[in-house]
Amino acid sequence: MTEQLIVNHLSTLALAVQNKSASGRGSSKKIDLYGIKKLRELILELAVRGKLVAQNPEDEPASKLLERIKVQKGKLIFEKKIKKPKKLPCIEADEIPKQLPTGWGYVRLGDVINVLNGRAYKKHEMLQEGTPLLRVGNLFTSNEWYYSDLELEPEKYIDNGDLIYAWSASFGPFIWNGGKAIYHYHIWKLDLFHEASLSKHYLFNYLLAITESIKASGSGIAMIHMTKDSMEKLILSIPPLEEQHRIVTKVDELMALCDQIEQQTEASLAAHTTLVENLLTTLTNSTNAEELKQNWQRIASHFTTLFTTEASIDQLKQTILQLAVMGKLVPQDPNDEPAAKLLERIAAEKALLVKEGKIKKQKPLPPIAEDERPFELPDGWEWCQFGNAVSSRLVKMLDKAKNTGTLKKYLRNTNVQWQRLDLDDLKEMKFEANELEEFSLKFGDLLICEGGEPGRCAIWQSHEQEIYFQKALQRARPWAGILPKYLEISLMVDTRNKRLAALFTGATIKHLPGDKLAKYLFFLPPVAEQHRIVTKVDQLMTLCNQIKTYLQHQQQTHLHLADVLVEQALT
Repeated sequence: MTEQLIVNHLSTLALAVQNKSASGRGSSKKIDLYGIKKLRELILELAVRGKLVAQNPEDEPASKLLERIKVQKGKLIFEKKIKKPKKLPCIEADEIPKQLPTGWGYVRLGDVINVLNGRAYKKHEMLQEGTPLLRVGNLFTSNEWYYSDLELEPEKYIDNGDLIYAWSASFGPFIWNGGKAIYHYHIWKLDLFHEASLSKHYLFNYLLAITESIKASGSGIAMIHMTKDSMEKLILSIPPLEEQHRIVTKVDELMALCDQIEQQTEASLAAHTTLVENLLTTLTNSTNAEELKQNWQRIASHFTTLFTTEASIDQLKQTILQLAVMGKLVPQDPNDEPAAKLLERIAAEKALLVKEGKIKKQKPLPPIAEDERPFELPDGWEWCQFGNAVSSRLVKMLDKAKNTGTLKKYLRNTNVQWQRLDLDDLKEMKFEANELEEFSLKFGDLLICEGGEPGRCAIWQSHEQEIYFQKALQRARPWAGILPKYLEISLMVDTRNKRLAALFTGATIKHLPGDKLAKYLFFLPPVAEQHRIVTKVDQLMTLCNQIKTYLQHQQQTHLHLADVLVEQALT
């Protein structure tokens, strides 16, 4: 009944996919196959509850197995093959697993297995050759191995087929198949007292099923860990031996099915991503308006098939921005004043301000080389260096400890996010009277991160609120009617396509110094076309965000359905 329920709803579970909040160590995947993950958890949970395979009244009950294990444990102690362990507490009534099937039993883990500690190592004992030294990281994320030439007692080694358990930071059981190795202190070797009465693979599945609860019960803040005493006190639900084998076979069969669905889902998502990327690339590669129209019609006719994920919508948004700065998003108007005239007016305005002593004369920027111009611009557009389009200012580091001046709120690097300003956490600093004009922000000022994520930018859009800015932010004020929103779009595009990265300095921590930003080469359209571009971008981004919200709601529905199906299977 339960298996049929799972099979009937495999497609629903496969659709339950969510974006990862963070890539995390050891994985480059940006999605989490939530439904398949829940299905794996369900299979293990059903297995250890006795609901995965049918019971057979002819099976020898687990009580007989436990008697034989107890006898074998006593024999090992008598023969001094193991140390006599500390007596474990009796299982209280509230610890007894509920609704165990007929023929099943329960026991504390330490009464059926010998939990053996690994060994801690000093740096000088961790070598580049010798016997492999297995650490927790090697089981999960790390390919960096150490070795040892120490001669240790036999119990400090593991070999193929041994059951081990990682119990610090990262948790989980493993059947080891990496050959002879020494295991670290943060790993236990779990030796069964009587392998003829307890399947090692059943125990592996049981520990896998309860690992999340084991981790949740662990101690420690910076690094969660489990104590050997706590591990030995865990309650193990144990079925008849024949049923243990049937459970292991069925778990392997269903996990293989999960692997197959997972591979198919990942392959489908990867193929979908590639298809969307290739089709969107045809838009940016279009050589004329007619070709662009044809390529868009091809995409539009399959829109509901192509744009079904948040990632595909993000790809579409990036393509829209790329088309915007290439002059392919809105039509050109030959009546627009060309950008060349705009640059002439800016040069004249600067010369006048220099003559009047209102600004200092700037050092001319180097001429734009031919190899810096990757393609032919539309009529009326010009290649333009950022320093010729804006008045830029990087504030000096202001002293928080100064005792004179007036406290004012200011923006830091962390306040500037992509296309928005986060004003929830504003700091205050004292400003002298002669600093107020120099370091204040005006409506339309474009703020650009110099460090952190160089190029990240947002526009100050308040006429009323008084605000200032701190070092690590470039304040750019466009000349002669150039739209800050258009500059913001250009910076977004060239940050994502890595063009801006050519101007970054620093090996580990990247920076975008003012002199480098001034040389940033972008495509300047006529002012009238900038307005049309910005309007169209806003319209299309609003539409994309609406679609993305719909997809997020749909995704939450799939996740909820996956949870409901799992809950239904467990009742």
